[in-house]
Amino acid sequence: MSGKVVIQNSYIDNDQMKLENNWRFKTLEQLEKDEWGPDTYGSKLTSTIHRLRKKVLNDFTIEDLRITIGQQEGLPYLVPLAIEVLKEDLFAEGDFYEGDLLKAVLTIDGKFWKVNGEYWNAVASLLKAKKQKVMQMGIDTDVFYTNKP
Repeated sequence: MSGKVVIQNSYIDNDQMKLENNWRFKTLEQLEKDEWGPDTYGSKLTSTIHRLRKKVLNDFTIEDLRITIGQQEGLPYLVPLAIEVLKEDLFAEGDFYEGDLLKAVLTIDGKFWKVNGEYWNAVASLLKAKKQKVMQMGIDTDVFYTNKP
């Protein structure tokens, strides 16, 4: 499933996000105007993040979103994309398990949610709609709800 391109249609108003009209067709490096250069650490994770920063957002898979969001990178651009995926399937699966993208989103640092309350509200709404299944799957939402803006 992680090989599937997941970014097709926008559910979030680009004007509200104050992003360029073509932001989906740019890389994190282009959007953040920050080229990291070659990976000098050499771990699989850091190499993957360096590679994903050079990938056009429209080509991100569920797994790409999970990994990059899990590392708290590119959140202003990737969270809206993750919300789109979660609206279609709250328990979307990258390479690990059903719901691994949701888990990555739920563990985003509270500082991000404090300044992006509309995204927090969107995720909270999705959780509320599937509350029973979230509980059945044992998905921990405590940290997310603690970070309510």
